[in-house]
Amino acid sequence: MQEAATPTEPQTAAPALEPIIRAEKIEKYYAQPSQNRIQVISATDLSIVPGEILALLGPSGSGKSTMLRMLTGLSSPSAGQVFWHEKPISQAEINVSIVFQSFALFPWLTVLENVEAPLQARGVGPEERRERSMKMLDTVGLDGFEGAYPKELSGGMRQRVGFARALVVEPEVLFMDEPFSALDVLTAENLRSELLELWANKTMPTKAVFLVTHNIEEAVLLADRIIVLGRNPGHIRTDFRVQLAQPRDRKSEPFTQLVDYIYKVLTKPDVAPSDAPDRQHPDTRVRDQRQMHYQMLPHARPGGMAGLLELLLDKGGRDDIYRLADDLAFEIDDLLPIVDAAQLLGFLKIEEGDAAITASGTEFANSEILRQKELFRDAALENVLLLRQIRRALEAKSDHTVPEEFFLDMLDEQFSQEECLRQMETAVTWGRYAELFDFDAGRRRFVLPDAQEEELAVDGDAK
Repeated sequence: MQEAATPTEPQTAAPALEPIIRAEKIEKYYAQPSQNRIQVISATDLSIVPGEILALLGPSGSGKSTMLRMLTGLSSPSAGQVFWHEKPISQAEINVSIVFQSFALFPWLTVLENVEAPLQARGVGPEERRERSMKMLDTVGLDGFEGAYPKELSGGMRQRVGFARALVVEPEVLFMDEPFSALDVLTAENLRSELLELWANKTMPTKAVFLVTHNIEEAVLLADRIIVLGRNPGHIRTDFRVQLAQPRDRKSEPFTQLVDYIYKVLTKPDVAPSDAPDRQHPDTRVRDQRQMHYQMLPHARPGGMAGLLELLLDKGGRDDIYRLADDLAFEIDDLLPIVDAAQLLGFLKIEEGDAAITASGTEFANSEILRQKELFRDAALENVLLLRQIRRALEAKSDHTVPEEFFLDMLDEQFSQEECLRQMETAVTWGRYAELFDFDAGRRRFVLPDAQEEELAVDGDAK
């Protein structure tokens, strides 16, 4: 099929149909003992309309799954309202299904019994639920496996059971939370094609599909409309329609241009790109900048940054991020933390979707191991507030040790408990590599390297 002409920039989504689900200024935040609060999703407007596959795309920590839970009624917004056909979702009889990443099948039930389960929960009689379930199993290509148990099936077949179970209730909106990410590449590609075929042939008893993904190519392959989230807190960066006819060719220029555009949005600073078609969804974040005291450390290792910088040097010091990801066979959650970390430390710059190595990044990539540690230490102290505070606190203490809890308490005012631990884990990895400090995991204390050596010497003399 020949592709329809597409503009170089995506066009603003402007659905004319009445939305099935409409979110109005929904937020998600968690109160803290102090007057501060941890905001996960900032005030956001979003709609799901009939006849479209809508992809919600974003890096880890941007609130994709949290958004899905609010739109399905599994979680209530902290502020704002979700409407189902313009009726508050808490007062409406909604008809949605969710396909999960982890299959979420009942291992003690057969394939047929797993598909029948939601119908049984809705009080459908045995004969009708068997008939509907068998029909749906045939639709997804599992006819003949109705008596098998999940453990007897491959990953792709188990996910097909998940699709059948979700579709058998004939949901008005089908939600999918990264449904292909646990599968191997070929199986995932096959299931994507089958999903598109079911959708195009109107074999799926559903009016709209909402796909949560971190895979940019997957979003461009499947979606009629794409929403890209930023993070800290989650907010809409851009919302646009995909002006490409199906089936889509990954190697075509319009396809690669669109993938490249999304990479640009994800890697630019938190100000929306000037060419982004997001006027319908302005950045509505409401946050006190004083609360954003600490940068969110990207969860990347120094070795990963060194490898990326060396690769850039081989490419002349600059390359398109989309091509880099393709060369490395990386997805967005694999590459972006490494790119963000190198950018935070001043080793590279992001310019219009390209990663360009800086002078300090070039020196780091070309240096021996000990010199790399020195350069990393200088960059960390200059650019990362948390590492600078840990080092100064250790130097100020007479015994040159500080409990981890002291810094966790400060991070707790800005991040969730889980993210606090992840931030601390990254800080420890970076600090140890740079020899800024050591960390006593048994006592959960930071220690200056020289102080720990002295302490060990004293203990040895005492013995």
